[in-house]
Amino acid sequence: MLTSKRPGARIACALSLVLSLMLSNEAKAGTTDDILAWRTAQSTEDLVDHLERWLDRRSDWPRRAEVPDIRWIGEARAASLSAERNAAHSGRARGFYDPDNQTIFLVRPWSARNPEDVSVLLHELAHHRQVEAGHWYCPGAQELPAYRLQEAWLADLGLTADINWIAVVLEAGCTPRDFHPD
Repeated sequence: MLTSKRPGARIACALSLVLSLMLSNEAKAGTTDDILAWRTAQSTEDLVDHLERWLDRRSDWPRRAEVPDIRWIGEARAASLSAERNAAHSGRARGFYDPDNQTIFLVRPWSARNPEDVSVLLHELAHHRQVEAGHWYCPGAQELPAYRLQEAWLADLGLTADINWIAVVLEAGCTPRDFHPD
């Protein structure tokens, strides 16, 4: 190995080595897709495809042959869906997945250019995969792994997910909500 006594040359050599190791590790892990490619999606289908490829790499649940229907709804309809599902979400729900109709509902305002909004779509795509991925004791049990994926996707972008982990863990526990001992 050739070494130089010039500090700048040693730094450049070290940076080159680190960069080549990072690229090698990305290729081995299958993460060569540009994490920011979602920003240039020309359609909802392109955006879903990008997110599905990310989920292929980061999730154990296989991609389903059926593509979910995606619909945008207003806040009133979202409140109605939230009440129907008896969700433990505090605050405003941003998305829902209906496994019976294989439909993802995204709550307006929603933008394909906003990473937090896109992370909601990723979360709901995770639910679409979970349907055939095994037994869940209750629908809430699916929330923790879906939120973990949402958090990881945002972290890949250098963002922090704003998730109420206490509410998510309680919902994932599948315990009765209105239990009052005598």
